[in-house]
Amino acid sequence: MELREYTQYDAAGPAGLVARGEVTAAELTGAAQAAMAAVNPQINAVVESWPAEDTPAPGSTPLAGVPFLIKDLAVSMRGKRVELGSRLAAGNVAGEDSFLMRRFRRAGLVTLGRTATPEFAYSTTTEPVLYGATRNPWDPTRTPGGSSGGAAAAVAAGITPLAHATDAAGSIRVPASSTGLFGLKPTRGRISLGPDADEVFNGLAVHGGLSRTVRDSAALLDLIQGPETGDPYFAERPRRPYSEEITMEPGRLRVGLVTTPWSGRAVEPAVSDAALAAARLLESLGHQVAVTPVDLGVSWEEFVHALDVRNRVARSIGAHFDQQDLVLTPTLPEIPAALGTYGHGAENADGLGRLEHLFHRSPFTAAFNVAGTPAMSVPLASDPATGMPIGVQFAAGYGREDVLFRLAAQLEQAAPWAGRKPAVWAGSARPA
Repeated sequence: MELREYTQYDAAGPAGLVARGEVTAAELTGAAQAAMAAVNPQINAVVESWPAEDTPAPGSTPLAGVPFLIKDLAVSMRGKRVELGSRLAAGNVAGEDSFLMRRFRRAGLVTLGRTATPEFAYSTTTEPVLYGATRNPWDPTRTPGGSSGGAAAAVAAGITPLAHATDAAGSIRVPASSTGLFGLKPTRGRISLGPDADEVFNGLAVHGGLSRTVRDSAALLDLIQGPETGDPYFAERPRRPYSEEITMEPGRLRVGLVTTPWSGRAVEPAVSDAALAAARLLESLGHQVAVTPVDLGVSWEEFVHALDVRNRVARSIGAHFDQQDLVLTPTLPEIPAALGTYGHGAENADGLGRLEHLFHRSPFTAAFNVAGTPAMSVPLASDPATGMPIGVQFAAGYGREDVLFRLAAQLEQAAPWAGRKPAVWAGSARPA
């Protein structure tokens, strides 16, 4: 399979080809490896690759045979290194598969490597000392976001059609916005963190994925959701598969619009314009949109300095969803920053100072981690001046990924983004 052909598909497309016997999983693997060789030197998204271990049965799942990447954090693959983006964990090898890795294998995904993350995932840029900075395929001088920046850069550049990601304060949605991808943070307890972890970041962290299409994210969540023995939380199982939800109309949704961060920081005009344009698009689709103050239940300063306010934030935001179906915000207040920007003044910051800096960079996302509710970034806009992607965030009530997926599918049809390609794109690479 040629690179140009391989990169024209999302994950569901080649999985269908494998199921019908038109290509083999080995051919897809070869194409993914060729894509990696073509573009990874320019973006530094994949920090280690390896030959395919699994041979999935064609058609056994909707994603059987699809090339895949895991983040270098929070998921363990037996016999492979998991270094958390840190020199402190360099050379650490996993002794067993984590629960989620077992589900990836059962899903028929062919895992070919691990993607870059900032040290201990503690940043919304991906510039660790261990492996160096990951670059944004849209502009390699800029950050792809974080902490799932390696995953985002790999998918955006066409190495694999989807990849594993995690999110404790925006680490799926931030890189999705930065690289023009779809990224959904599931409800707390939707996907197991076990067996070696349970309440990562006091329950704020969740697993998920990054993709170029809504249907891929829906299929992935269908295959990996559900509790495992001993999990401290679990979300009620969905009424129907998310892959079915995306075929259904969302109905007339009540959407609260928030364009000013709870921190009060300024938002770049292109970002505000993108959120307002999304609101107008929703209204044209028949939804009701109104500017709505969303009360966190605490001051922003309390939120930043004391994460044990989770209960008050969760109940306050939860009450909002008694009146509205969704909250609409920008995903980020700015377009992706130049590499190196996050490091300015970092040597003088203590732990709380570092946290304040990160929340200043991403003030819209973390509240929904604290509340445990699902949220997604949808690539609906671009910056007119630079061409950089701009994501718009939608959040729903606890356990309501179904509402998000229905709306995401409607938006994808109304304002398609699949045709936009970054400067660094495997499909444009010349054959070796």
